Amino acid sequence: MLMPRDPTVLANEIRFAHVSSGARIAWAKSGRGPALVRVAHWMTNVEHDTTSPIWRPWLLGFGRRLQTIRYDERGCGLSGSDDVELGLEAALEELEAVIDATGLQRVALLGQSGASAPAIAYAVKYPDRVSHLVLLGGYMAGIAHTGASADDLAFYEAKVRLVELGWGRNDPAVQQFFSTTMLPDATPEQIVMLNEQQRQSCDGARAAKIMRARLGLDVRALAPLVRCPTLVLHSAGDLMVPIERGRAMAAAIPGARFETLATRNHIPGPGDGGFERFIEAVSDFVAGESNQLTLTPREKDLAHAVADGLDNLQLAARLGIAEKTARNALSALYSKLGVEGRPQAIVLLRAEGFGGQKPLP
Repeated sequence: MLMPRDPTVLANEIRFAHVSSGARIAWAKSGRGPALVRVAHWMTNVEHDTTSPIWRPWLLGFGRRLQTIRYDERGCGLSGSDDVELGLEAALEELEAVIDATGLQRVALLGQSGASAPAIAYAVKYPDRVSHLVLLGGYMAGIAHTGASADDLAFYEAKVRLVELGWGRNDPAVQQFFSTTMLPDATPEQIVMLNEQQRQSCDGARAAKIMRARLGLDVRALAPLVRCPTLVLHSAGDLMVPIERGRAMAAAIPGARFETLATRNHIPGPGDGGFERFIEAVSDFVAGESNQLTLTPREKDLAHAVADGLDNLQLAARLGIAEKTARNALSALYSKLGVEGRPQAIVLLRAEGFGGQKPLP
């Protein structure tokens, strides 16, 4: 795991995309390597991810091998709000806007909990733009579509009301509800931060609205249409989303791999038994053993030239190709590495051992 002294790991340059209503969607990126987009779910604020005991370990864990891109859904964190009805269509629009804003042609997606649905929907709608799909503690359909009884629906609404009234309060009863269902194996620091994370993300009314929208999600018809490599992870003792729903999701997606994490936490965290495996499994699945292994021999020649600091003309001369061909090859390489341009590519490639190559004959 990369130490935090590497400035790219916890970099937090915040940018804004926009959806059709004009509402801004705040997004940020950190780390280096192939791009992994964490699909938005409640309780986020990209401005505070790098200091949060909940999300900071994720960024540190992924940062050595993956570039993590994350964003706040509308009405949460630094993102603006509008009157658009929340649901799958709105969530998909946000994801589309953010990925388009990154300029990346191909990314991996991480959908956690209710964010699994828009992740699946995007992978089906844009199969050429999704390299890998990772689903954590997720489900295909809200309980409104799963034959829930009237009592089950009433109990869910009671929980929504508790969220609406108790969100972010320093009330032991409310904290107990969240800690026992979301983070039963959390440290005292994480439990305190969970309360603070709520306040930083949105107000109780918005949180309740999001929960009600999750009730109606349904991508059961889309799951069998996923064509990219898919990894489904689920905490063994997840009390928020029972593991059976994760298994059903994996069974519905062609070729999906299912793995159980040894924790009860809905959000894996350091010390809970499943966190290290979570980071390792996702990193291995998306990045492979080494970024170099994903490059063709010609791409490796190009990577060495970039790492040596050559400009386009020098690069073209070394490789014996036209400058226009070099520009096109560079664009493809940047997309494959998950970087935006030459400076980021040089940092990444040198760290992976490229550069210092003698000129080709």
